[in-house]
Amino acid sequence: MELLRLGPGLNIITGSAALLLARPGHRALAVADLHIGWESTLADRGLHIPSQAGRMLSRLEKLIMAFGPEMLIFLGDVKHTVAGAEAEEWAEIPAFFERLKGLVEEVVVIPGNHDGRLSSLLPEGVELAGSGGLALWGAFGLFHGHSWPSPELLECRWLITGHIHPVVLLRHGPYFRTSFRVWLVMDCDGGALAREMASRGKMTVELEPSVEKMLVMPSFNEFLGGQAVNRPRRGGELIGPVLRSGCVRLEEAEVYLLDGTFLGRVGQLRSSGL
Repeated sequence: MELLRLGPGLNIITGSAALLLARPGHRALAVADLHIGWESTLADRGLHIPSQAGRMLSRLEKLIMAFGPEMLIFLGDVKHTVAGAEAEEWAEIPAFFERLKGLVEEVVVIPGNHDGRLSSLLPEGVELAGSGGLALWGAFGLFHGHSWPSPELLECRWLITGHIHPVVLLRHGPYFRTSFRVWLVMDCDGGALAREMASRGKMTVELEPSVEKMLVMPSFNEFLGGQAVNRPRRGGELIGPVLRSGCVRLEEAEVYLLDGTFLGRVGQLRSSGL
């Protein structure tokens, strides 16, 4: 596994849909959008896929062994059921986190829009943060993306989010399409974001925003669908208040495949007709 460096202490682990965040003497591993229990929703529709929880756990164990983080961070949508929990989630999530908390010093979950009542499923010793996210080391503002970030995240240079499951959809002839999970890297106008949050009553303190960049993570669950960023979305361009706030421009976002290949900018991909 190789690292693609996006900035100081910010590294994509190629092929893994995972981030390695680092500063001297400290490392944190971050992933987003596991949607454990998603398979039961498909089963209700007549599609039967084995649970992916075991595979995701195995992949996380390998990443922990390879990079030795002391902290493991989940950027929301650990489970799939929006409110409450299905039997599969009760069966899989507690054991999933019991295993992980024995491998790292600290496990933190930032809740997403699918994580209603997640606290009932998390074993003792796993920290459940607020939906406003976590400002890590004053450098990385991590949150799920379905709600506004906490004001302190705007004092970080990078905002890091999940939620939209970005993919690129490619056509193979008139009948076949293939989707590939991707990373999105874009500029973010921290001043514009702070003004928008203040106008909506989401920020009452005065601060000097440091946000310059935003990173949208692909889903760690490789079987999930996602938003095809090279195809304009019907009913609105983006989901999530920050991405809709006007502080970022999706057309100029850089697009990277999981293996680190740079595909170009979103606007270029759209104009190519792929």
